[in-house]
Amino acid sequence: MNPLLSRLHPYPFERLRELTKDITPNPAYKPISLGIGEPKHATPQLIKDALVANLGGLAGYPATAGEPALRASMAGWIRRRYGIDVNPTTQVLSVNGSREALFALAQTVIDPSRDGATVVCPNPFYQIYEGAALLAGARTHYVNSDPARNFASDWGSVPDEVWARTQLLYVCSPGNPTGAVMPLEEWQKLFALSDRFGFVIASDECYSEIYFRDEPPLGSLEAAVKLGRPDFRNLIAFTSLSKRSNVPGLRSGFVAGDAALIKQFLLYRTYHGSAMSPTVQHASIAAWDDETHVVENRDKYRRKFAQVTPVLAEVLDVALPDASFYLWAGVPGNDVEFAQGLLAQYNVTVLPGSLLAREAHGTNPGAGRIRLALVAEVDECLEAAHRLAAFARSL
Repeated sequence: MNPLLSRLHPYPFERLRELTKDITPNPAYKPISLGIGEPKHATPQLIKDALVANLGGLAGYPATAGEPALRASMAGWIRRRYGIDVNPTTQVLSVNGSREALFALAQTVIDPSRDGATVVCPNPFYQIYEGAALLAGARTHYVNSDPARNFASDWGSVPDEVWARTQLLYVCSPGNPTGAVMPLEEWQKLFALSDRFGFVIASDECYSEIYFRDEPPLGSLEAAVKLGRPDFRNLIAFTSLSKRSNVPGLRSGFVAGDAALIKQFLLYRTYHGSAMSPTVQHASIAAWDDETHVVENRDKYRRKFAQVTPVLAEVLDVALPDASFYLWAGVPGNDVEFAQGLLAQYNVTVLPGSLLAREAHGTNPGAGRIRLALVAEVDECLEAAHRLAAFARSL
């Protein structure tokens, strides 16, 4: 077996199941889960119609790069969303959801033969970043989020000797679990560090279309153009239809950015076997070309968060995030014990924040917080919020 597999940590939901296996939830309450960030809003009909209408073509192998029409659709969405132009042939590549691509990129760019090969990632973080780094033969360096700075990662805390070993940096904006959006000034710092030390930036932007301000979140490609980097040097952006269009089962997204990196990533994926089904490609074109369903979806989240957040803010340290569909709430006492007690007494599942982070620099930045995924319909989320508030008041 690959010895690197032994370096992997259990996934947060596996750890949560282990921590709650002996708990019998109060049967007086219907179970409600705010644990997994899996969209529950209905899949738009136009996407289902496109799937049904395009069941032909399954007798042939699809191209790994995706059909030109799909890449043109993705480039068109980038133009409308960010006001920038990318070459659909050389700077855009379809992927089977952002998760597999975030993992695969590390296998493409990491050279484990270089002394101290390092991947830098935020803390707390999406665990795929860590797993990708470890299985690529690299070490990880965690950058803690700072609650005093809207949970921004403290990139300035990373020593030059770590940056000098860094080959890949994962960034998540809007962030999971905090919902924080990186401003242009932060991008300027990271681009300067990338130029100085030569590492690749992987920007995870799968929550970019669920936001609560009037202005949409800044994207990495958009930031690069604003800062005079239209070639997107050493930058790859990742996005997905899962959250934007409520189709996590479709497994469809794309990467865009540095043409030289895209070329090598395509080479890797050709051998990896990551071609997207023709049927999924047609459905993806329908999704990327339509914005009406995205606006409606975002409005549902806005109404939901507007009702739920004040209920929880009365008893917990929580505020409306910049974006994403999570609330990152501070709780009294131990976050794991809080989650266990909430499940036992009120049959509500939440994810302890400490399971989403690692002990780094003397602290676990997820400790004392819980992640609430407000993915269900508003009535269910509001019911969960009232139960959670009752539990918090009882402590």
